[in-house]
Amino acid sequence: MMTRLLLVGESWVSSASHFKGFDQFGSVTFHTGADRFVAGMGKAGIEVTYMKAHEAAEGFPFSQDGLAAYDVLMLSDIGANTLLLPPDVWLRGQRVPNRLKLIESWVSGGGGLIMIGGYMTFQGIDGRGRWHRTPVERALPVDCLPHDDRVEMPEGATPETVAPDHPVLDGVPADWPYLLGVNELTPKPGAEVILRLPQDQGGLPLLVTGSHGKGRTLAWASDMSEHWLPTPFLDWPGYDRLFANMVRWAAGAG
Repeated sequence: MMTRLLLVGESWVSSASHFKGFDQFGSVTFHTGADRFVAGMGKAGIEVTYMKAHEAAEGFPFSQDGLAAYDVLMLSDIGANTLLLPPDVWLRGQRVPNRLKLIESWVSGGGGLIMIGGYMTFQGIDGRGRWHRTPVERALPVDCLPHDDRVEMPEGATPETVAPDHPVLDGVPADWPYLLGVNELTPKPGAEVILRLPQDQGGLPLLVTGSHGKGRTLAWASDMSEHWLPTPFLDWPGYDRLFANMVRWAAGAG
């Protein structure tokens, strides 16, 4: 049976000002960061619904029925405010269901939750991801720091395997490419650290699995694309297998 994944986030808009002598003009560019991931999941037989960050404010489900269409929810580089402040709340001062509580309840009932690292997940740049002390954090296998949690490693860091027999690593090559950054996280009691950074770079957890109620949860502390995952990681033969294994495991397989 095909695994159904709802991927939320991994898109952004950038605004630039251009100065040419006396004259100046602006430009706006829309970016997506999940194209490599979505292509890989398609080859792995995982059905991905890709909800861009700007779509999630109104498009993310407001009920358990809406989430019931999926086996796994993946939050990637999107802050908690997008789900806490839809237009009905932010612009019109109306009440709506708290979707962070909805996610926790859905996971407790058997849904799979994955959080992918980045500048707006976990706590993120300047603490603006704002997942610390939320119902979603309660469901995750890790605790977030209360402040900016980025660890930038321009020299590169090669993952080290802690639990080689875990199903998430099944069929994944052992020749790990380097990565360039992570979010610093604290594994919860009972969670299992699968991958970590080398001890000379802090030994921080990279891949952590756990459970919440009847559901499975997984934290990947790095990105799914640039810049924390450089080209050698994106081109690595193990990329598709690793992320597909994460999704299938969170869905209850293995």
